[in-house]
Amino acid sequence: MLLIYEYMANGNLKEHLSGKIGSVLSWEQRLQIAIEAAQALEYLHEGCNPSIIHRDVKAANILLNEKMQAKVADFGWSRSMPSENPSHVSTTFVVGTFGYLDPQCGTLFSPTRYQLRLFCMIFNLCRYNRTGQLTKESDVYSFGIVLLELISSRPAIMEENRSILDWVRPIIERGEIEDIVDPRLQGIFNTNSAWRAIETAMCCVPFSSTERKTMSYVVRELKECLKLVEMSSTSNTGISITQPIGPATGPRAR
Repeated sequence: MLLIYEYMANGNLKEHLSGKIGSVLSWEQRLQIAIEAAQALEYLHEGCNPSIIHRDVKAANILLNEKMQAKVADFGWSRSMPSENPSHVSTTFVVGTFGYLDPQCGTLFSPTRYQLRLFCMIFNLCRYNRTGQLTKESDVYSFGIVLLELISSRPAIMEENRSILDWVRPIIERGEIEDIVDPRLQGIFNTNSAWRAIETAMCCVPFSSTERKTMSYVVRELKECLKLVEMSSTSNTGISITQPIGPATGPRAR
């Protein structure tokens, strides 16, 4: 059997966000990439029968073709939902990438290279959701981290092993959007759209999986973010006065 794949001429999203390849992604490009990746996961969760859980959603697994269209890749760890109980997959072996993993596995920390081997041993003794159940919400959490990366161009695990969530939450509390959005955009983005995108990301990452939104919800919200950009005129884009909001979800776009 011969498998033929589309050539993804523009590498992966992680390379673009880190500045290794390509020019700085515009705000509209970031939203379009987020929508396309979210739609792919929505299809896996809702369009496939049985549903499929990707299990390793991260920026490096979002590939970009010559038209900068996003494709979700690397299904080596994916699992399909059992027909007898389509709500979850039972597993005791945790896979994925640090910084993107569902935190409902017990106590998490951000490992250094020297801690990595020991961490893997401990981590794989835990169970997803403390019950051995892997759900679609694990992918939702990972996508929320990717969305924060898209907005800020900061990695999931930052300096001194600090997570992007630990970094962004106090900034959201202060309402300082200019400190969240990638400074390389130089203020060229729609503020209401950015706040709504941040809120959408934060709706994906509550500790409890039952509090996370579905990928269908995420797709709808991201499309609304893009509409805000398309409706705004050149004179109305850029940074405007923002309002602080609590850390749970982030500010609702006005």
